[in-house]
Amino acid sequence: MKYLSPKADLTFKKVFGEHPDLVTSFLNALLPFENPEEEIVWLEYLNPELVPHTPLHKDSIVDVRCRDHRGRQFIVEMQMMWTSAYKQRVLFNASKAYVSQLEKGGDYELLQPVYSLNLVNDTFSPGNEYYHDYRIVERADTREVIEGLRFIFIELPKFTPKNYNDKKMQVLWLRYLTEINEKTREVPEDLLENPEICKAVTQLEESAFSEAQLLGYDRFWDMVSTAKMQISSSRREAREKGLEEGRKRGLEEGRKRGLEEGREEGREEEKIKIARGMKAEGIPSELISKITGLAAEEIIRL
Repeated sequence: MKYLSPKADLTFKKVFGEHPDLVTSFLNALLPFENPEEEIVWLEYLNPELVPHTPLHKDSIVDVRCRDHRGRQFIVEMQMMWTSAYKQRVLFNASKAYVSQLEKGGDYELLQPVYSLNLVNDTFSPGNEYYHDYRIVERADTREVIEGLRFIFIELPKFTPKNYNDKKMQVLWLRYLTEINEKTREVPEDLLENPEICKAVTQLEESAFSEAQLLGYDRFWDMVSTAKMQISSSRREAREKGLEEGRKRGLEEGRKRGLEEGREEGREEEKIKIARGMKAEGIPSELISKITGLAAEEIIRL
């Protein structure tokens, strides 16, 4: 049996955007619910396109958007590459989902929390921690929280299961995302023993996709590979440029500043170059955004 990776746009949306039971299990495992009463009982899918109330405001699309029995909303996204603007994009989309709950004259007490779960197939922070939980807290006393928005970022390349019994379903779902791919011929038995994971695995069987879908899948990964290779080359050049500028300045602080500025500038310039080439080939802006991390409106302006 041959399988596809669940991290691709095609497969991720098929698994988590078409099966409410799977995305329910996924969210319950990965979101920081503190007690069983917080867990999702059932949910319904919502339009992934966050349409503004007026045509002058920005439109945006997410991978999966759904609502549970309490009215809480959940946004789930798979992001292939990290960019400095991605957090702002996540904040924008979650905020839009939050405020869109109320019609004119509605009571603020009717607002329900919005959770944004972001799986990132890239690294963006120092250290080995892969799970990042953001909320609005009081600086002096972090127990004081303004509820409403919560953001989870998971750096998939950093995930390694240290204890298979610790948060078992979270470990199983992250192993599903990181271990199943085109090279998989036999799925680990402990994954198949779980009903939800087993069902999610069957959605990745190559035989379940049409020839056109498989061609699109291969093209997706070709674009990701090309983009990463070009950005890696750009980062090396930026690093060398930063080191040279630091040497000329003769100061350690200057070296660090020059290195960081050169790295960031080179990374963004290279992503714009890649996006421009993809757009010339007729690739949809949504897909370009997923691969490069650039905002859709920035791609449209290219």
